[in-house]
Amino acid sequence: MTREHGRRRFLKTAAGGVAGAAAAAAFPSIVSGASKKPNVLFIAVDDLRPQLGCYGRSEMISPNIDSLASEGVMFTRAYCNVPVCGASRASLLKGSRPLRDRFVSYKTRADVDLPGATSLPLHFRNNGYTTASNGKVYHHRNDDMKSWTRKPWGPSSDWYGGWCAYRSATSKRIIDRRRAGGKKNARGPAFEHADVPDNKYPDGMIADKAIADLRELKNAGKPFFLATGFLKPHLPFNSPKKYWDLYDHDAIDLADNSYRPKDAPDAAMHNSGELRAYAGIPPRGPVSKETERNLVHGYYACVSFTDAQIGKVIHELERLGLRENTIIVLWGDHGWNLNEHGLWCKHCNFNTSLQVPMIMSVPGMLRGARCDALTEFVDIYPTLCDVAGLAKPAHLEGSSYAPLLYDPTRPWKRAIFSRWINGDSIRTDRHLYTEWHNKRGEFYGRMLYDHRQDPKENANISERPQHAQLVKRLSAQLKAGWRPVRDELQRRETAR
Repeated sequence: MTREHGRRRFLKTAAGGVAGAAAAAAFPSIVSGASKKPNVLFIAVDDLRPQLGCYGRSEMISPNIDSLASEGVMFTRAYCNVPVCGASRASLLKGSRPLRDRFVSYKTRADVDLPGATSLPLHFRNNGYTTASNGKVYHHRNDDMKSWTRKPWGPSSDWYGGWCAYRSATSKRIIDRRRAGGKKNARGPAFEHADVPDNKYPDGMIADKAIADLRELKNAGKPFFLATGFLKPHLPFNSPKKYWDLYDHDAIDLADNSYRPKDAPDAAMHNSGELRAYAGIPPRGPVSKETERNLVHGYYACVSFTDAQIGKVIHELERLGLRENTIIVLWGDHGWNLNEHGLWCKHCNFNTSLQVPMIMSVPGMLRGARCDALTEFVDIYPTLCDVAGLAKPAHLEGSSYAPLLYDPTRPWKRAIFSRWINGDSIRTDRHLYTEWHNKRGEFYGRMLYDHRQDPKENANISERPQHAQLVKRLSAQLKAGWRPVRDELQRRETAR
């Protein structure tokens, strides 16, 4: 089979939903010269929004993720399907979408919400892979245990704040004082920068463990699926001081729309409750400007800290001679608000919570490409099946974007879908539209944003008379759901 013949055959089968022999037959043309199954390095980053140099954020210091983007395809309009860590991870790893009673909260367990569906790592295990989990992959380390050939590993929690890892004396005193005041599980400050080596914080330990695993897996004689989940930039924004020092505190950019969008419904807003649990944060209302600047500074520092750990792992992959036969996929589990709309954290249907970074690097395929197609997290599972030459399980609800790894500019999905509690959102090429219905199905709010005219979503236009027909059309698309969009894509790709 020539490379061009294999490419055409692969493109026709991958997004068209045809699994098995055809996808496997195309595999030798995907990883150049490969005569064995490719490895997978699966990198999850908690609370990472597209706040990266490769996404045009020049203020950010993220050289290692930027380098990964230069070696693969960077997806500029990728979206999570639910903006909270536990549910987002369970949905992605099961390849199935959130529902009102499935994949709902950070407490979600994949093995409880969808026990009969084969997870992504289990599918690779069933196909002869060694599968390993380090750090935060599922929200609960003991979730879906049959997926792993070895017990999932995470850093010890024998320090102040558990996995939050407070290291400074000041933070410890604050926690002790809060505990003495009756707060048994008291959290410390929302940010810290102790002058310690990287591996004194959990993400440094996770990088060290991943490196040790790579050295072991190199000589194991089997392909591997190594999942490595980094904790930062999740709250609290704790990192070694050297990453804090990368940024000029007084030059930190602050949100220029720290106010409620005009005409936004109450359903769209929240009290940033996740942040309120930390010491020094008021129980309601805005934080001070200095606290805001410290929080944003801390977020930036944690992004750079995690970027450095990712760089260490990828450098070791290269040093060991494994890079040429290893697929790397990097994703942040959902977006995050840095006081846009007066909100912090995630837990909402605004673009800041739904849009995510996603980069895939596959040896033998495009390097340094930018893809503006609409993609979503449920697409990762079928894509990895295709580029690894595995059949796709029947339960998957996403569409393989493997053809975009050859041609990022080809026509793709006309819409993607996300949900948070009672709010269902549809993202099209131009608009983000959300409706809220209670458990009885009763409508109680909606919002519409035009991303060409209002990319920061500062004015809800759903109730303006001139948009009535647009709202009607988007509402109908939202109610019809994701299947018509998938089926249309399959028909178009099969016809190519």
